[in-house]
Amino acid sequence: MDLRDCAKGLRSEATEAERAMWYRLRDRRFMGLKFRRQVPLERYIADFVCWELKLIVELDGGQHIERAAYDQRRSQWLAEQGYTVLRYWNNQVLQEMEVVLEAMRLWVEEQKRPSPPAPLPQAGEGRQA
Repeated sequence: MDLRDCAKGLRSEATEAERAMWYRLRDRRFMGLKFRRQVPLERYIADFVCWELKLIVELDGGQHIERAAYDQRRSQWLAEQGYTVLRYWNNQVLQEMEVVLEAMRLWVEEQKRPSPPAPLPQAGEGRQA
């Protein structure tokens, strides 16, 4: 089975937490951002991807405790490709959705904040006319 077929299967067999998160992210419901779900990225499948911000949101169930090393390698590879990975536990999403969304909102706001302007030259500095 190729990665696309696997991703399609994951979309049809979403966990309760994935369904709840998708409800909040789909149709640009979260801050007007376009997300896709179960997206193949070369050798991995990301739960939710926002191309505009190169943001990946991953939801982890209990099985991820045993796969911590794999998840770390995966996150490192994704970071090398320019993505930021935000990870949340399934129970966080199901029990504290607003807290999770607020953490995501704060991250997005930080990315969209323009960098501060360069300071103006002090008296006596700069080119003289």
